[in-house]
Formats: sequence, structure tokens, C-alpha cells
Amino acid sequence: MDLSLYCQSNLLYTQESLSKYQPGGYHPVNLGDTFENDRYKIHHKLGWGGFSTVWLAKDRERNQWVSLKIMTANSSISRELQNLKILERQSRSGLSSNYVVQLLDAFTHKGPNGAHQCLVFELLGPSVDKVLSDYHEAHDKLHPETVLRISTQLLKAVKFIHSAGMCHGDISGRNIAFTCTQLSKQTEEQLFDVLGFPEIEPLKRVDSTPLGNELPAQLIKAAEWTEWIDEDDEDIRLLDFGESFYQGQEPQKLAQPASLRVPETIFTDCFDYRVDLWRTGCMMIGFVEGLPAEWKSKWESMLTSSSHNLELEEDYGTSKLERKFASLVPNPTLKPLLHVIQGSMRFLPSSRLTAEEALDLLGNAQD
Repeated sequence: MDLSLYCQSNLLYTQESLSKYQPGGYHPVNLGDTFENDRYKIHHKLGWGGFSTVWLAKDRERNQWVSLKIMTANSSISRELQNLKILERQSRSGLSSNYVVQLLDAFTHKGPNGAHQCLVFELLGPSVDKVLSDYHEAHDKLHPETVLRISTQLLKAVKFIHSAGMCHGDISGRNIAFTCTQLSKQTEEQLFDVLGFPEIEPLKRVDSTPLGNELPAQLIKAAEWTEWIDEDDEDIRLLDFGESFYQGQEPQKLAQPASLRVPETIFTDCFDYRVDLWRTGCMMIGFVEGLPAEWKSKWESMLTSSSHNLELEEDYGTSKLERKFASLVPNPTLKPLLHVIQGSMRFLPSSRLTAEEALDLLGNAQD
């Protein structure tokens, strides 16, 4: 799509791609729109991905704030919905009791670009990536007790998913968010004080030609959670189950960022649910410090030569990681995390700690 045809604004380039507002793509959403017979009213944008946009909505039936995820029309047979329903059947007390995002409702919405699967979730706060980024920017760190608590909750979520015979497949800081219990019943103004008030630009063509109905009438900046301070008091939720799969029904490929690539996907042609364990170990390093730069460069060299395998295993598993951990994480409260990270990030999947074993290590250390 030629963006020069539209009146210029920062939002034209920093939000979801306008080119995806076409048949089979995103559904055009404007503030004030309603869904499911006027039950859900849109008040803000929370974010977007390659296959969905996510909105702050008010559930007018339950009088509470929710998160409304609207899938692209060409992905309307939602793997995520199927996977969440499988997990729901395995959960006695609801998904949220296992630190997995709670699905509240699902429906289909027909729009100019097709039929869209819509998923309604409990309202969540910022992602762990967002909160950690803010801490690193301020040269600060999460409180040690918060790190241990969210590490334990993440391991409990992984244990639950694995016990249900599934693999999450995409554990990362962008797919873990804090709960929002303090704010979910607040007024719009109180909520916007934390989220940031919506920043809107009308979408207009330079030649004043009317927009097609496949496009939204306005560009909306995603909420930035500028005044969020509740990470020490809220739980976490693991979300985005679009890459999840049944154990024994592994897909041919796994979508993963370069810096989080799991060794077996580099050195072999097969992988299984234990990719979650490696990614959980990566996440725990991220809770206390950014992934070391030299690890990322070593990943790149590994892509062209497998001779670094043993060298990197030593970096992750023994002396080098211990020295780095001791220098970066001097607080003794966090020492138990080292053994969990070491056990989770063993190169051979069969030798990795299970989520249950990792929980036992953390639990024994805290007793």
C-alpha cells in the first residue's frame, strides 16, 4: 500500500500495517464501535500482531473491562480458540487459576473484510517485556520477591499446559502479561490515567477521495501503560496460544525469535514440548537481566557451524553462567533461579528439568 496517498502522521507508520486492511485481513475498528449485539463497546487499542488487533472494550452485560482480540478474516478458524478450549476442559478452577489467560467469550463478527473470530479475555496489564524494558531503561530491577513469584507462576503455567498434553510453543516476554485486578472495575478516566488517553488521527486521503469501507476511519495509538506500577501486586498470565500444539502432533516449523532459538531446532529436524522449558529458562534470565550480548552473537556463529555446541553448553550450564549470574545477580534471594535456569537450558531436551522438577527446586529453596 502506498502510504503517500494518505495525510501524513506518525501513527501511519508506527501502528499496524494499513495494507492488512483488505479482504481476508484486519477488521476496521473505530472507538465507540460495538460488537455482539452491542454487548462490547470499544474504548482504546491495546495492541496488534500479524494476525489480530486487540482492543480495550467494556462488557456492558457484566459491567467490566475486557480485552477483545479480533483475528484477521483469513485466520478465522482460530487455533488459539481450539487450544484454549482443550486447556479449559483440563482445568478444574478456570484457566486463570493456572496462570493462563482466562477466556471469557468467543463469537464471530462479519465485517467488510470477511468473518472474524473474536476472543474476549480478562483485561490484562502490560506485557512482561514492556515492564522489564521500562526497568532496564531506568537502570532498575524488579524486586527479588517479584522475580521469584513470577518465575514460580510461569513454571506452574507450563506444568499445567504440559500436563494437559500440550506445548505452548512461543513462551516469551511479549506473551506474558500482568493481571489487572486493581483496574478492571475502575471508571474509564481512572483506567486511562494508567493506560494513557487514546491518541487518534483521522485517516484521510491526500486527494480527499472517500476511504473504502475496508479501512478504519481513524488511526489509534496503542496504549502504553505509562503510569503502570502494579507489577509487585499482580499475578502473571501466559497468553497467545496460536502456536500451541498437542504433544505428538508437532508442526514442521516453529516460529521463534533468533535470540530465543531452541538448540534442537538448529541442530536437528525435530522438537517437542520441551522447547517450552528452554524458553522458560530464557525468560528467567530476562527477569533479572537482559540476555547477554555475547550469547546472541554466539547464536549467529552456531547457525553456520555446529562445532560451538559443547562450548555453548558450558556457557549455559556451568561455570560461565554461574560467574555471570553471580556478578549480575548478587542478591542471595535469587540464587535458586540459577539452578532452575541451568536445568531448563540443557542442550539435550531429554536432560532438561521438567516444570514440576523446577518448581520443586524453587519451592525447596523458599521453604
